[in-house]
Amino acid sequence: MDTTTATVGGTVLALFGGVLLLWCAAEVRLRHRVRRLGVEAVATVVAEDDAHGQLDSSPLLSFPVRPPTEESNTGSGRLAELVLTRPRGHTPLRRPGRFAPGAPVRICYDPRRPSRAVLAAGEVGRAVVTDLLWSALGTASLLAGAALLAAAQR
Repeated sequence: MDTTTATVGGTVLALFGGVLLLWCAAEVRLRHRVRRLGVEAVATVVAEDDAHGQLDSSPLLSFPVRPPTEESNTGSGRLAELVLTRPRGHTPLRRPGRFAPGAPVRICYDPRRPSRAVLAAGEVGRAVVTDLLWSALGTASLLAGAALLAAAQR
């Protein structure tokens, strides 16, 4: 293999693998933090009018958010805000039947950013396997890129 081709290929693979590993770590950390520190709620799967949204395996969820507590009790009753979002993290290629419109889904959401929601631990299937597969792909790309760069330096 030509030295220039090996250098460029190795650099691209190493960058791809490194970015993929960083993304996997950040996403897993975010989901664990939201599940651990977030507010639990029950969301309802919303029927989608958009054809592209119906093809998305991640369901569109609607749930009420608790109004922020105010320091001064003025007595003004505030209604809960209704949030419409898709959960972060693993969803299968095809939307399972349990995510049919109108179905209740347990979630956890970040109270500071309610649109950042994740499925509750019991609602997630094989998330660990998927996270490991993406991490293995990132590691393999990083190692292949490093091997190509090492071979190009000889």
